[in-house]
Amino acid sequence: MPTSKPPKTLHIGESGLRKGLTSYGDKEFSLFLRKAFIKGAGYTDSALDRPVVGIANTGSAYNPCHGNAPQLIEAVKRGVMLAGGLPMDFPNMSIHESFSSPTSMYLRNLMAMETEELIRAQPMDAVVLIGGCDKTVPAQLMGAASAGLPAIQLITGSMLTGSHRGNRVGACTDCRRYWAQFRANAIDSDEKDEVNQQLVPSVGTCSVMGTASTMACIAEALGMTVPGGASPPAVTAERMRIAEETGARAVQMAIDGLTIDRILTADAFENAWRVLLAIGGSTNGIVHLAALAGRVGLDLDLAALDRMGRSTPVLLDLKPSGQHYMEDFHHAGGMATLLHQLKPLLRLNALTVNGRTLGENIQATGLPHAQTVVRPLDQPIYPQGGIAVLQGNLAPGGAIIKQSAADPVLMEHEGRAVVFENSEDLAQRIDRDDLDVNADDILVLKNIGPKGAPGMPEAGYMPIPQKLARAGVKDMVRISDGRMSGTAFGTIVLHVTPESAMDGPLAHVQTGDRIRLSVAQRRLDWLVSDEELQRRRQAQPVVTPSATRGYRQLFLQHVTQADQGVDFDFLRHPDHKGHTPSG
Repeated sequence: MPTSKPPKTLHIGESGLRKGLTSYGDKEFSLFLRKAFIKGAGYTDSALDRPVVGIANTGSAYNPCHGNAPQLIEAVKRGVMLAGGLPMDFPNMSIHESFSSPTSMYLRNLMAMETEELIRAQPMDAVVLIGGCDKTVPAQLMGAASAGLPAIQLITGSMLTGSHRGNRVGACTDCRRYWAQFRANAIDSDEKDEVNQQLVPSVGTCSVMGTASTMACIAEALGMTVPGGASPPAVTAERMRIAEETGARAVQMAIDGLTIDRILTADAFENAWRVLLAIGGSTNGIVHLAALAGRVGLDLDLAALDRMGRSTPVLLDLKPSGQHYMEDFHHAGGMATLLHQLKPLLRLNALTVNGRTLGENIQATGLPHAQTVVRPLDQPIYPQGGIAVLQGNLAPGGAIIKQSAADPVLMEHEGRAVVFENSEDLAQRIDRDDLDVNADDILVLKNIGPKGAPGMPEAGYMPIPQKLARAGVKDMVRISDGRMSGTAFGTIVLHVTPESAMDGPLAHVQTGDRIRLSVAQRRLDWLVSDEELQRRRQAQPVVTPSATRGYRQLFLQHVTQADQGVDFDFLRHPDHKGHTPSG
């Protein structure tokens, strides 16, 4: 059957079906056998001679954030074929934040490993990575960075917003807000169930600047999506057009040999950090970017990140740091509008997947139209970056706070520690009427770090003790070695390093100790002496968690701390190439 030929041929070593031949001892027989089987699916020799584009399919009934995956795959295939390539979709692990036990973060590295090995094992000249929900995008980028092929990210897109009794609502900042009201008896069970029907009105990722939206914006800032790829909602025609464009672009990347290492440069990470700070992005973005940077040989410099934060204001008025939703950001021009405002602070020569530099892409969009969601650089919604880095004897390796979503009154605070040893202890005691706690105290939760939980769950967003919530208390200082959802808000210190399970000082904090937080001075101080810490260490030595088999054993033996991205030590790049941010 005669079909048209691809517009160009590949000149980057073995390509198409000849890549990664199965080992039978005879390469030509291996290719002969491979073609015999694929022809069983009805392919012609003409089709099989084209550049092969793998399409990572993360569709799953357990992942409503990826509910539009079938439509996206069809659109990507269309783009690939229109550009003269052969699309081959394959199943890729899919993890959803709310459907993963003990936490999706525990499985991120497994997904990254699977992504890398599937790219290596199967014949493809380029790969389209379809991801959206919190950990899927970083996992795919981490795996692709290690695999080294031409790769391009396709974001699934955000969900639409709903309406509850005349109020616009969206997951998941409003989930937390209404749940807090229910705990405080401000709404009854019937209204709680009623709003539950409206918080997620369509498939797609969270409609606020949570981790999924943060990683979408970061992926575009890194140059890993086509321009405009971050913001179109999941159920829109524009999202489908982005998918088609992504497929076509993947073919050209394969032909040009535009491998991922040419995109994920030090300059690209500089841009990603700027965007993370300017959007008031999820604190999880730090962990994921640190892990991705480690895959290309760059180590996170927390002090440099904090210095960058002091000169990078929050420009995006989105929940939980602002008022709007992802739909509004998209209608305001999306990342093009934001990048235009950030242009004086960006590394404009960074290469992107469309073969042009970030500066050229910004120039091509023209001047942004009038809107109120993205502020000018000199009229920010918050004068510094959304995330601040803290140092002190409670966190020798650093800790972070999302200052743009915190109570300004509590960001300079000294209080008495009320300590919970782990998540189970928290669940058992937080709502007891006899809990010795008041609004000026500081809640401390241990053993929810990378090894302690394991998997560093989003339990750092500790609930306000019920008796205080019912009395009208809406925020308290909370400290842990865990994470919190990017959709959460409050005066919450996270990622305390080293974690409790690694005998960090946090492991030895006791109820009644005094702790001082000063975001202005970037300090987190535990008001005990070094001698007292050593006495407590000797009296109650920490036993590092272990496991006897399986993935949990692998995880506990090899997972790194938050400042190295909670990746596995053996997956980081073997060569140290520098630090990020650079200064």
